[in-house]
Amino acid sequence: MTHSMTAFASRTGSLNAVSWSWEMRGVNARGLDMRFRLPEGIEGLERALRTALSKALARGNVTINLRLTRDDAATAASLDETQLDVVLRALDAVQDRAFAMGVTLAQPTAADLLSQKGVMVAARSDDVSDDLTAALMADIDPLVAEFVKMRQAEGAALRQVITDQLSQIDTLTLAAADAAAARAPQVKANLTVALRRVLEDVGEVEEGRIAQELALLAVKSDVTEEIDRLKAHVGAARDLLAAKKPAGRKLDFLAQEFNREANTLCAKAQSAPLTAIGLDLKAVIDQMREQIQNVE
Repeated sequence: MTHSMTAFASRTGSLNAVSWSWEMRGVNARGLDMRFRLPEGIEGLERALRTALSKALARGNVTINLRLTRDDAATAASLDETQLDVVLRALDAVQDRAFAMGVTLAQPTAADLLSQKGVMVAARSDDVSDDLTAALMADIDPLVAEFVKMRQAEGAALRQVITDQLSQIDTLTLAAADAAAARAPQVKANLTVALRRVLEDVGEVEEGRIAQELALLAVKSDVTEEIDRLKAHVGAARDLLAAKKPAGRKLDFLAQEFNREANTLCAKAQSAPLTAIGLDLKAVIDQMREQIQNVE
């Protein structure tokens, strides 16, 4: 099955006063490159993500972001009653001491008491409970599954595009074979004229020698092997697209071979129609290779 390396997945959840959101993005890469932006303090989360991605993916540059948000009410300051008792006892001792010395003190207000250090304590917002860790761990498999599902959908579209381009290459290859056959008499005549022009100052040359030289020149201009290899490459590419294992690297190598044969075909063309077909082949092959870059 053809998978694309380009995909996106997201997921959200909440537990008690904490909510979270995942974002997972993928683009093409030569190997499997994983990057994470995770909150601190969640033990084992990155390791679990790496394990899950390594099992599900073969190639791609994958980035995963996790954002945690806590309810403001849950992180509001709370009253430390123990510290309040300490402050009240100290205040009572101060009042008694002042009374003994004949000093009159104003009565403290509640705001005065609350302003004392340690009486009001802000709730810790960086604690990660075992339940929260477990909930985040449970999100990994569904997140990766959604990501893989999108890669499959994108891959199906890629496969159709590449299949259509292979059909174009197949059609152009057949047209190249016809054009090569049609040019044969003209190529032979051109080679004969060219060879006689070169040999006319040499003197008498046996007809056998001329035939031998013509045969060598004909071999150099023959495109039968290039056409045969193009046909074979089309078949090989179709087999790779039908394979269950990731075949992106093999397809990329095959696209280079397609391009090499098309270049050689153009170099040997010696015919305007065949040259035009060769250029059309190069254009389609370049377009196909761009698509293949995204195949896993």
